[in-house]
Amino acid sequence: MEANTRSTGRLPAAFLTPGSSSFMDFLSDHQPELLPGKRSLPPVQGVIEAPHGTTIVAVTFPGGVVLAGDRRATMGNVIAQRDIEKVFPADEYSAVGIAGTAGLAVEMVKLFQLELEHFEKVEGTQLSLEGKANRLSTMIRSNLGMAMQGLAVVPLFAGYDVDREKGRIFSYDVTGGRSEEQGYAATGSGSVFARGAMKKLFRGDLSEAEATTLVVQALYDAADDDSATGGPDVARRIYPIITVITEDGFRRLTEDEASDIARSVLERRLQQPDGPRASLL
Repeated sequence: MEANTRSTGRLPAAFLTPGSSSFMDFLSDHQPELLPGKRSLPPVQGVIEAPHGTTIVAVTFPGGVVLAGDRRATMGNVIAQRDIEKVFPADEYSAVGIAGTAGLAVEMVKLFQLELEHFEKVEGTQLSLEGKANRLSTMIRSNLGMAMQGLAVVPLFAGYDVDREKGRIFSYDVTGGRSEEQGYAATGSGSVFARGAMKKLFRGDLSEAEATTLVVQALYDAADDDSATGGPDVARRIYPIITVITEDGFRRLTEDEASDIARSVLERRLQQPDGPRASLL
C-alpha cells in the first residue's frame, strides 16, 4: 500500500471503499501480515526468551474502577526493565493492563486503541464497554499461534460503563476467553498473591482513595512473594502506575500522587511487614 501511495500520490482504492467499522477486518482483508497473529515465525526449540510484563490489578469502587500495574519486566531470571509501562488508556472510558510478552502486548494495545478510534469515526458513536471487551477478546484469540510458541499476551481490561453507571473489570485467558470479574481481579505471575491481598481488603463501599491504596497494597504483597513483580522503588523513584476511570473519564495519577500512596504503604509496612489483616487500608 505504501509503495502504491508514493508512486501515484493517491490513496489506494481500499481506503476509499466503504467497509466494516473494524480496523482489524480492514487489515485482514488488505494486509493481513501486519496483524501480530498473522506473522509467521521460524520453527523454535523451547520457549522464546523475550521481556515479559507481570502483575496487573484492578478493583471497583462506587463510581468507577482503578487499574494498576507494577513496573518490572523480566526475561528468564533477569530483570529486563525496571520502569516499563504496563497500563494504557484504551479510550476515554477504558484502559488495558498488559501481562505476558511485552513487545506483542504493547503492539496489541496500540492496535486496540486504533480499533476503537476507527469504530467511533466510522459509526459516529462509541462501542459499549461490553463491545470493547469483545473486540479485545478477538484480538487475543488471533494471537493464539504466537501464544503456543510462548509469546502469550494476557491483559486485564477495565472501564466505566456509562450505560450502567459503574466500573467493570474483564479478564482473559490466552485463547481469548473472557470473564467479567466482580469487585477485583489480577493477572500475571504475581496475581495469586495480589488476589489474596485484595480478597482480604476489598469492601463494596471503598472510596476512590481507599481503592488506590488497596491496589498498591496488593502489588506490594505480590512483589513480596513473586520475584517477577517489582515493588515501589523509592531510591529510583519508580512507583506503580495507577489509573482511575470514572464518569469523568480516564485519569492517570501523577508521579507525586503515586509516590505519596506508595510511601504511605511502605511506612505502615515497617510496623506491619505482612500488611493489614482486616479491611483497614
